[in-house]
Amino acid sequence: MSKPQVLSEKPVSLSQTNSEISKIKKRDEGLNFRAQKVEEYLQQSKPLSTKKADDLVKALEKLDIPRLKEIHIIKIVDLLPQKIEDLKVILQGYVQTINADNMKKIIEVVSKQA
Repeated sequence: MSKPQVLSEKPVSLSQTNSEISKIKKRDEGLNFRAQKVEEYLQQSKPLSTKKADDLVKALEKLDIPRLKEIHIIKIVDLLPQKIEDLKVILQGYVQTINADNMKKIIEVVSKQA
């Protein structure tokens, strides 16, 4: 039996997942059980369009905030926090600290883009 290996990991946003599910649905003329569940979740959460999500990711990356990694940025784009308290809740699942000034910058960018 073969043992698959993970070659690389890259976080993807909900909007990217939505576009990939659409491509798979067209290609295979249907979805398997798990993909159907993902599609149902995406319809309920209504993520940003792919273009808006990419623009927001680029804007957050331009802030050049120390210790803010790609996975954090993707999570921020998916959840679109409007207050500093919401951003704190999102980031508390990770082991890093971001100061209040940088959090304000993130909230400003998110509120302008979203």
